[in-house]
Amino acid sequence: MHEYKGSAAYKLLQSYRKDKEPYITDTTRKFPQRDCGFEELRMLQDLFFPNYWNCGSITKVENKTELETKINELARVLFAGIQPHFSDVRHIGTVVDEVLNRLDSIRESLKKDVEAAYKGDPAAMTYTEIIRSYPGFSAILVQRVARVLYELKVPSYPRELTEIIHSMTGCDIHPGAKIGECFFIDHATGVVIGETSEIGDCVRIYQGVTLGALHFEKDEDGALRKGYKRHPTIGNHVVIGAGAKIIGPVTIGNHVSIGANSWIEEDMPDYTTVFISEHPKLMRKRRKA
Repeated sequence: MHEYKGSAAYKLLQSYRKDKEPYITDTTRKFPQRDCGFEELRMLQDLFFPNYWNCGSITKVENKTELETKINELARVLFAGIQPHFSDVRHIGTVVDEVLNRLDSIRESLKKDVEAAYKGDPAAMTYTEIIRSYPGFSAILVQRVARVLYELKVPSYPRELTEIIHSMTGCDIHPGAKIGECFFIDHATGVVIGETSEIGDCVRIYQGVTLGALHFEKDEDGALRKGYKRHPTIGNHVVIGAGAKIIGPVTIGNHVSIGANSWIEEDMPDYTTVFISEHPKLMRKRRKA
């Protein structure tokens, strides 16, 4: 079994030291224990936000060995997930090391996602509730790790990870989707983000949004083509309202606002607001008591 010998522990300790209020810095804080049954998620939560998952002691330099143990536990699980797809053990180890080497940078991206959620949701009173209870945040946490595995051309396993969190949160983000910083999915239920979607920085989307494909191309034998661009590209500072559908390889510019239930099949330039101009008429009929 692979043993990690890189600098992830050192880099994570540096990342932990950057945390300031309103992040919890009290390493002794205790929360109710949650067993989600998803081993990778539990391990990633511990490493990314230890003060929120009852293992704050690993953020202290004097407990570096404890942190290294947790990193190697994750290495073991990742190795087992990747192993069925490759025969070269050395290659599997290289992939695992690459994921672990990026943990600190993924953590910094996730902190920006937390801050975006706090600023973008008037119902969010603390960072704690976002980290521990927001389904959209759990979905993006897993996707950001699965994306690294996808980039490293690991088959199947990245999709397994995103499908497990999909079943838990109702939020379906393909590991192939490229997602920028400060990303927030409010409510999350029913959100679908396809494989070749590209999302810029400071994007906020709501429940029921689909970034999907318009049609599927076939090769000369009539089989569906793989790997080509078929999902939207979303610019920076974009808000996509509940139930909106953005379909096909269209480009949505920067600073665009897309209203609820809009259906978009064409490019949208920067600084555009799109909405349904005529809503269906609401009919009322009195019934006898």
